[in-house]
This record gives sequence, structure tokens and C-alpha cells, in this order.
Amino acid sequence: MSITVTENAKSRIAAICKGAPFRVSVDGGACQGFQYVFDIAAEAGADDEVVEFEGGSVVVDQMSLPFLLGSTVDYISSLVGERFEISNPNATSTCGCGTSFSV
Repeated sequence: MSITVTENAKSRIAAICKGAPFRVSVDGGACQGFQYVFDIAAEAGADDEVVEFEGGSVVVDQMSLPFLLGSTVDYISSLVGERFEISNPNATSTCGCGTSFSV
């Protein structure tokens, strides 16, 4: 698989998306050059990379896929808050909040 989804992320995606695909994409223009974007999609696109699991799926468009290859999608819950987090082996640096990166 090109992208790994942790059990915590799978559980949270299944709860909030209710069967709809959870889209992870990369957008340009953030403080480090790129940023992660999370969204609930109406459906997977014909060219999307799809990671299916019981209760849901994660989809990534072909433009974002090279930036996310080998990444892990996780869901973190702590005293400070809750968030989806990407562990990306392609990122050479990240910002303090973890949503922006450079390659």
C-alpha cells in the first residue's frame, strides 16, 4: 500500500464519514510550501488511490499521491485537542502545527 492508515484514524474516519470517502490531499502555498488538506468526499474519483478498510476509505488524488507515498495517516487525541496527523517520509521540514511541509 502506498499510504498506511492507523487503527485510530480508521475508527475516527468511520465515525465522521459514515461510509463516505475521507480525502487527503496536498495544496501549495502554506508557510513551508505545501499543506495537508482533509475533506469528506462525495465519492472517489476514477484516478484516485483508494485505501479501503472496514467502515470507510481514504482517497488521494493523483497530483497529491507523489507527495504522500509512504505516509501514515493517524488520529491523535490529547489534552491539547484532537486532529488528523500525517507522518510523511518525503517531508524535509514541517511547521510547528504539523499541517505544512516542504519536500
